[in-house]
Amino acid sequence: MPFDHLPPTTCESPRPRREKVFREKPGIPLDREAKVRIMAYARGYNAKHRRDGQHQGPITWAFFRVLKAMLWEIHNPKTGHCFPSYETIAEKAHCCRDTVYEAIRVLEASGILDWVNRFDKLFIEGSWQVIRTSNAYLFRDPLPCATSSGKHKSENPAGTPHHQEKILKAPPENTILDLPNSMVATLIGLGRSIGAIAA
Repeated sequence: MPFDHLPPTTCESPRPRREKVFREKPGIPLDREAKVRIMAYARGYNAKHRRDGQHQGPITWAFFRVLKAMLWEIHNPKTGHCFPSYETIAEKAHCCRDTVYEAIRVLEASGILDWVNRFDKLFIEGSWQVIRTSNAYLFRDPLPCATSSGKHKSENPAGTPHHQEKILKAPPENTILDLPNSMVATLIGLGRSIGAIAA
């Protein structure tokens, strides 16, 4: 063959393979503050990546409506589950299905969300079949160390208080005993007399 002398080439997709999950993907719970941070991040991303001639940026007004609908109306803040169909998102965002597709593509490229393929096993016409269902969406909180587990029920947070941590981390101080005038001297003397303590 004319190209046998060339090394074999591997054809790799520019995007990694999409993750596939069965039924439900564990969600990321988000409280109100986390959702506000995500919306603020989207506005900041738009301002940073706006090109000449763009009215707003990569995330258009229609894409913002899709983001708001998914984040505030569909996403479950306690479980983190968000797996609506394109039609449901389009209905909530008052746009068409194609706009939802383009919005999700742009929102993923901006780092706001990620999604995976969901599959389910259903009994159809006398046999079990594995079918693809709606995608599962995960939103990313832009605050790196954010936790969305909720506030403490008590006014005192769990764990060791800061002032106690300082006490625990401080090295123990050496105590100087006044042996001639203390009961410790008497006990030490007794211990030496019975052979419990070396002289």
